[in-house]
Amino acid sequence: MKLLDPISRIMTSNIVKLNLSDQLTKAEDLFNKYKIRHLPVVDGKEVVGMLSYRDLQKVSFTDEALDENLPMESVVYNSFTLEQVMSKQIISVFPWTPIREATKILAENNFNALPVVDNGNLVGIVTSVDLLKYFYSQYSE
Repeated sequence: MKLLDPISRIMTSNIVKLNLSDQLTKAEDLFNKYKIRHLPVVDGKEVVGMLSYRDLQKVSFTDEALDENLPMESVVYNSFTLEQVMSKQIISVFPWTPIREATKILAENNFNALPVVDNGNLVGIVTSVDLLKYFYSQYSE
């Protein structure tokens, strides 16, 4: 297993993200359109937060309504700003951060995604699913 491989080997570089000024309805649209669970939030090029699908569910009171056919209540979204709902205490990694170190950060902090930054700019995102796929590929070779 090549745990010293850089995170850039497995990160997603075609990033779907939110701007700090975006509405929560846009987040819902992006989650549904791209079938993703985490969205970095940027102010300009700087990562200022992370929004998870679970964060959105919490404010929309849909935890008990897990049926994918039920739309989230957009009216509720107008009561909150993205900044109020997103996680602001984020940890980011660099493209050259070893996969092993990123895995440790996710595990120790109970995170499911990390933004990848270079010179203060968002260049990618790595998720727990990316790591699972990587580890699986190491054992199936």
